[in-house]
Amino acid sequence: MNLNGRRESSNVSDRRSEGGGGGKKIGAGIGAVIIAAIIAWISGGNPLDVLISNAGSFTSGSSQVSQNYTPTEEEEELARFSRQILAGTEDVWTKIFARMGKEYEAPTLVLYTDAVRSACGDASASVGPFYCSADEKLYIDLSFFRDMRKTLGADGDFAYAYVIAHEVGHHVQHLLGILDEAHSQMNRVSETEANNISVRIELQADFLAGVWAYHDNEMFSSIEDGDLEEALDASMKIGDDYLQKRARGYSVPDSFTHGTSAQRSRWLKKGLSTGDLSQGDTFSIPYSSL
Repeated sequence: MNLNGRRESSNVSDRRSEGGGGGKKIGAGIGAVIIAAIIAWISGGNPLDVLISNAGSFTSGSSQVSQNYTPTEEEEELARFSRQILAGTEDVWTKIFARMGKEYEAPTLVLYTDAVRSACGDASASVGPFYCSADEKLYIDLSFFRDMRKTLGADGDFAYAYVIAHEVGHHVQHLLGILDEAHSQMNRVSETEANNISVRIELQADFLAGVWAYHDNEMFSSIEDGDLEEALDASMKIGDDYLQKRARGYSVPDSFTHGTSAQRSRWLKKGLSTGDLSQGDTFSIPYSSL
């Protein structure tokens, strides 16, 4: 990506020298699926065994306090990159919300190492990047990007930007009232139906990540050759079917909570190609048409 001269967001809380204990439930996003795959791939198990079906949530284990933490040069570069991408989401969504006659309230990005405490509960780094609507913050352990590259082969700055933009997409859903309504519906239906709603949530967040990229490129000429391929490759490698087949050789569609590789790629690409917020309704169309 071309980020030369781009500003860095000030809506960042750097807690990389802190840690915390937990065991509570938090809302999971794109990162949680990837980390689930990493854990399962290493242990030879099923990635979705790590998932809690209700709203794509994770239960963290105990966490440890980071002591004498000194960030590496790579981590500092990723921190700067994350601040720049967050700034880009602020610029884009502020503009889009203004067109709708609304005010965009930017989320805070929390950078942490090993463990973190959020309004949604305490979490270890194993859950991956996540968004907590209770405090309107995104949480990222930057080592996730290294694991994403080494374990899944999903690499490149635009692929990393997609991860951040997806979580910001959940924040946009929250501001528009979509996320809370969807979660409310999930509490009133069967597990399979709740999983289907979760898929709709995640695919829309993929679409919103694409919408951001479209407008960010329009505003800043940020997309370079190969960037689109990086993001689409990442979206293919985090599909529920891809992860399940990689872990155990077959998939169980009723257990999908984030969508297939084809679905995730399709909705991301739709956002990237149109930039049109009105085309991202994943809730009113038949599930089979997603």
